[in-house]
Amino acid sequence: MTLLLAFDAAVPQVTVALHDGAEVVAELVSERTMKHGEQLAPLIAQALDQVGAVRQDLTAVAAGAGPGPFTGLRVGLVTARTLGFVLDLPVYAVCTLDVLAAEAVDRGAVTGEFAVATDARRKEVYLATYAADGSRLDGPLVQRPADLAGQTAGLTVVGEGGELYPEAFPLRAGPLRPSAGWLARVVTEERAELLDPEPLYLRRPDAEAGRAPKPVS
Repeated sequence: MTLLLAFDAAVPQVTVALHDGAEVVAELVSERTMKHGEQLAPLIAQALDQVGAVRQDLTAVAAGAGPGPFTGLRVGLVTARTLGFVLDLPVYAVCTLDVLAAEAVDRGAVTGEFAVATDARRKEVYLATYAADGSRLDGPLVQRPADLAGQTAGLTVVGEGGELYPEAFPLRAGPLRPSAGWLARVVTEERAELLDPEPLYLRRPDAEAGRAPKPVS
């Protein structure tokens, strides 16, 4: 029996899914936003209840690696690592933008090269560009939408970033937010790079290389 638990807490609403190796058999989205720590564990329990399973039936865990707000990422990835340790399961992580890209391609929302942009708050977006088959070409990075005009000129932009900043991204398409069901499909079919369960946290001050210390005179 195969039963993959997938969830993404790098987004405003936590999303949880179960995949039995052939299809998604349960998928839930939290009703409230920005309450990751309160909602992830109950959603996991609810998804397992829906299919009549318990945690010991799981065979693998997958989590969205972001980029996203650090609090949500920490909740999701710590939960994934803890479940993996306690249940002795493999744990996978996938860039959240790659999941949106895979869904957009499969749904026919894009043709040719395209971009994915999600809300980074502080009037910025997380962005990556993709080939027509959904493979990532560049990114992810975090930047102000107006500064990305040259990079995204002529590209359809998938994700909530496009809806939030339509003046910077005139060509837009869904989906807007990532789905744990699609995360499960991406992992099961190995359609994106499978990462270690560590956060992709791209805020510029945290992503800058440390400067060399000044010489002591």
